[in-house]
This record gives sequence, structure tokens and C-alpha cells, in this order.
Amino acid sequence: MSTPWRIAVVGGGIAGLAAAVRLADRAPAGTRITVYEQSGALGGKLRTGELAGGPVEFGAEAFLMRDPAGGESAVVALIRRLGLADRIVHPTVGQAALAVDGALRPIPGGTLVGVPGDLEQVATVARPVEDGDRDGGRPLLGADDDVSVGALVRARLGDEVVDRLVDPMLGGVYAGRADDLSLVTTMPALARAARVEHTLVGAVRAAQAAAPRAPGQPVFGTLAGGLGTLVDAAVAASGATVRRDAAVRELTPAGGGWRLTVGPTRDPQHVEADAVVLAVPARPAARLLTDLAPDAATGIGGLDYASVALVTLALPEPPLPELSGFLVPGTEGLLIKASTFFTVKWGHLRRPDGLALVRASVGRYGEEAQLQRPDEDLAAVVHRELSAVLGVPLPAPVAGHVQRWGGSLPQYTPGHRDRVAAARAALRAAHPTVALAGAAYEGVGIPVCVRSGETAAEEIITALGGSGT
Repeated sequence: MSTPWRIAVVGGGIAGLAAAVRLADRAPAGTRITVYEQSGALGGKLRTGELAGGPVEFGAEAFLMRDPAGGESAVVALIRRLGLADRIVHPTVGQAALAVDGALRPIPGGTLVGVPGDLEQVATVARPVEDGDRDGGRPLLGADDDVSVGALVRARLGDEVVDRLVDPMLGGVYAGRADDLSLVTTMPALARAARVEHTLVGAVRAAQAAAPRAPGQPVFGTLAGGLGTLVDAAVAASGATVRRDAAVRELTPAGGGWRLTVGPTRDPQHVEADAVVLAVPARPAARLLTDLAPDAATGIGGLDYASVALVTLALPEPPLPELSGFLVPGTEGLLIKASTFFTVKWGHLRRPDGLALVRASVGRYGEEAQLQRPDEDLAAVVHRELSAVLGVPLPAPVAGHVQRWGGSLPQYTPGHRDRVAAARAALRAAHPTVALAGAAYEGVGIPVCVRSGETAAEEIITALGGSGT
């Protein structure tokens, strides 16, 4: 008969909760799972709130339906496991725009995160350099190479394609700069194709062909009732004991397992566990590992993060275009980097009173000083810039909300994947019953974080001797 385990999950974001669900499903009966969350709220960047009497997302708003191989994504599988599949809804308006030269222009088709697979289609917003993407007789990328996305695209197609297309697309996801972000980590399908193809356009087309999408197949989904329902369902399914406002400050070996020091310095509590999932950002994880696995700590501790603020306004019957939203290149000189027209994009959020919810994302990597403004100032700037981009004065908001996510978006510089692989190998060799999970490692996005948590759980199960199921 299998002996029940004691497993600590440090971090109550979606990666940690996905790990807890997988552990509950696969660990021996009677296993005790405890989730330690240093804040008062679970879910990490999944946070559903209320504005003007209706639900709204103050964090992530959607997830990818498919994985890179074309199957259902890890979060869709988790949603099915949790019995929430009937709540999945899709955008009713999918067309987005770019704010270029003071006007909104549809985002061109045929691109991969802004990198063109058809140069003619992008001509409406950017002019690729002539004859820049020539076949040089060898693959664009060596077998073990990694470069920044911006460096590759600038060299092949010129500055304008990066500044007007690729940078705002990547900035909308990572709040970072194309010239700093790793191709291998942020665009792995393109990186794989670039190791074979001799032109960038050819690599984009090969990457797109490797993950075909059936006509009419939705790309994105969310949950009616908000993504907070996913958080609640995961907690319930895991059966875990949840401790909020419980920062884990130390992790030390103890009797073949681990001792966690939890809570404030003046009144610490010591708890023991057989294994630990660290589902926290890279720097807190590195601090916990500094003495235990210094090579692993060094490998992950240098990861930097961008901060953003999400400003949501409730506007009475504004003249919004039939778009899901728009992205803003940094060259436009606006504080806003992206905006979503929630009640246009998501049909289930449309209101009979005509009130519209519009959210803007503010903050690019390296521009943290811009986020020091008070909430009222940020909201006023967003309202003014939205009016300018749309070319019409917007009505005064009846309600607003500013959600600040400090140090929330990892910045994956070239070589990130190799550094993470080396850090994980060092940690596994030294302490196989400690596993890493979260956006710091494989990438951002709900499906990636779910998969990361589930993978960490499987590593723990293997290290402790297999499942009890």
C-alpha cells in the first residue's frame, strides 16, 4: 500500500494550481497537498473583478484553444477535467488593428506574431526592404543558435517591419522589445523552421504549415463568468489546503524531505514536506535555492521582468469600431501599448444599456517610471489617448479601475531556454524532489503555465516513486 505524501506547492497562480490538480489526480490516496500563496488572492494573473455592475478581467482575458502541434491546449484539457467545458466562449469579433500614423489600420493577415509570410499583405502598414530576404544558400539559424526576434527580422526585412508590426505584437504579449526577446523562447515554431529554411518568409510559411488550423476553428477562448471560475474549480478539484498571506521564506533539507519556513520573521512557522513545487517568479525561486542549488539559482535568478498597468473604463455608448481592439507601436509616442474593446470582442459581455468596457495596457519594459503616476492620472491619459486614436471624443467614464501588475511579465533574452535547461538539470541532480513551474521558464500564456505546473507535478511523482493510481 502506498504511503501518502506531503507536498508543498509554493505559489497559488494557475501554474501552482494546475500542479496541485495533477498531484491530486496521480498521487497516492491520502496525499496532503498544501498551497502557500504570499498574497491574499489565488490565481496569479487570472483575476476576475466587477466594474459598473458587470464582470471584467483585471488580468489575463483569454487563452489559446490549440497547442503548437494542433491538439487542444493544456488549459482546455484542464477545463474539461474540471467540468467547465460548457462555459468556453469565443470572440465574436476577431479583427484587431494597429495604430499607425495616427490612424487605425487592420493587422495584416499571413503573419506570425507580426513576422510576414506574405510581403504584399503587410504593405499597408510597413514597407519591407527590397531584396533583403534573399536565399543565402544556408539556413537562417544554426542548430544551437538563438537570436533576438528583432535582430533576425531587421536583418531580413528592415526596421519598419519590426517597429510597426513585430514590436507591437510582441509588446502586447510580453511588454518587451523585439530587439531583446529570444526567438527560440517567444517564437519556437519560427525558430525551428529557421534552422531549415533559407529565407524568413519561407520560415514563416513553414511554421504556419506545421500547425495548420481548420477554417473557422477558433483561436482564442475564455470562460463565461470569468477566468476566476477556473481558479475556484482548480482549488476545489485539488482538495488542497490553501494558505493565503503565507510567504515561504526559507527551504531547508529535513529528514529526507524539506522544512519550509513560512510567515513573518517575528513569528515564523516551520512545516515539513516530502516534496516542493516552486511555482513563483524566478527571483523568489532563486532566493529559496541559493544555498541548496547555487547553479540552478544563478541560472534563473537573472531573469528580468516588465511591469504593466491595466486601465479599464466603463463608457456610456461610446462610438467604438467593430474591432476587438488595437496595438500601438512604440514609435507612435503613446503611453498606451494595446487596447481591448471587451464588449465588442466578447459577445457574452455586451450589455443592453449600451455601456461599453474598454481596457488599455500601459507600460513597456524599461518604462517603469511612466507607471508611477497616480491611478487618476493614468486613467485620464488612457481616456485622452483612446479618443485621439479613435478620432472622436469619448464620453466620460461612469466607472474605472486600474490594476497594476508590478514585475509581472518575464523578459526572455536570447539563450533563455538553454539557461533554464541547465538550471533544471542542476536542480534535478541535487534535489529531485524540488521542481520549478511558471511563466519564468517556458513562456507566458495560460496554456504554457498550466503545462508547466503539470510537468512539475509529474517530476515530483517520479521522484517520489510513481503514482498511487
